[in-house]
Amino acid sequence: MAPSLALAYRRRWWMAVTAIFENLFFSAVLLGWGSLLIMLKSEGFYSHLCTGEPHLPCIEQEEVLNLGFTIGSFLLSAATMPLGLLMDRFGPRPVRLVGSSCFAASCAVMAAAAYNPRVFSILIFLAVCLNGFGGICLTFTSLTLPNMFGNIRSTILSLMIGSYASSAVTFPGVKLIYDLGASFRVIMWVWTGLACMVILNCLLNWPGESFPAPEDIRYTSVLHGGNLHKPASSLTGSCSHPRLICPSPASVPLCRSVCSPIFLWSVVTMAITQLRVIFFMGAMNKMLEFLVIHGDPHPSEELQREAEEQVGFYSSVFGTMQLLCLVTCPLIGYIMDWRMKECEEESPSRSVCCFQ
Repeated sequence: MAPSLALAYRRRWWMAVTAIFENLFFSAVLLGWGSLLIMLKSEGFYSHLCTGEPHLPCIEQEEVLNLGFTIGSFLLSAATMPLGLLMDRFGPRPVRLVGSSCFAASCAVMAAAAYNPRVFSILIFLAVCLNGFGGICLTFTSLTLPNMFGNIRSTILSLMIGSYASSAVTFPGVKLIYDLGASFRVIMWVWTGLACMVILNCLLNWPGESFPAPEDIRYTSVLHGGNLHKPASSLTGSCSHPRLICPSPASVPLCRSVCSPIFLWSVVTMAITQLRVIFFMGAMNKMLEFLVIHGDPHPSEELQREAEEQVGFYSSVFGTMQLLCLVTCPLIGYIMDWRMKECEEESPSRSVCCFQ
């Protein structure tokens, strides 16, 4: 049985901390595709497409595997609109349960396919699709959790976004364990078990309802253990909690917000940025390899080994640098909370409760 909103509010810090770690290890891990590609090639996925000598680069193998990344990264981005509709209808709990189940299934499929990669190579497409869809479900549902934190919600939201962006470090970290001699199958089965812990955490702590924003009248009910206190006065500007922003009598229509220039420009900017990042991640290994072998179709074995070492090293560097997102995002969120608080205190036309 799902916990109530009042119980979820009391557990909000536990949910926030676990959501950050879940985003870091289970959300957009496909952003570290460069490291996963090296492991998949080493395990022999689609190696039957290679006809040359073993030490030579196999373009056919990389093209097929990169196609899987393209499909997975597409689901990672394109699923946000239908997920938003589902969350508005059913709340974050069922979406998060489906997402964590999909991620667990993706790791299990990778582990099972690794037992006979020549036969089960096609399962990689299913695995990356489940991985991308499950990851964005976890990310998207965690973005509603900061509503439970009142006037520091921008800071909490920035931590969620930072952990999502920093999840690119996960596969480079897995590759380090793989390079130390751990079996790819064992790593994936362990990851499957950890994803099952995410499912359990969601079942025990995430409520069936959506998280109310501080402007929502349900926020007062949550703060007082489930009983609404003076709803009429809340609507007229007399708040019953010192950290509650009173709802405004009129709200901006959705169509007007979506068609506003600032929203449309933000969509265009984010689309271009996301496309550039995904293109870079998909092509990074080939670009690094080209810088070492200079486009030679028949490089020596020593040169090819050097190229593999350089690709592995810089893939790990790229993933590690993504951790900077987790460091810088809280500062941005703190500045936003600070500025929003100033705007609320300076605006005489809005019914705002004082922050004591």
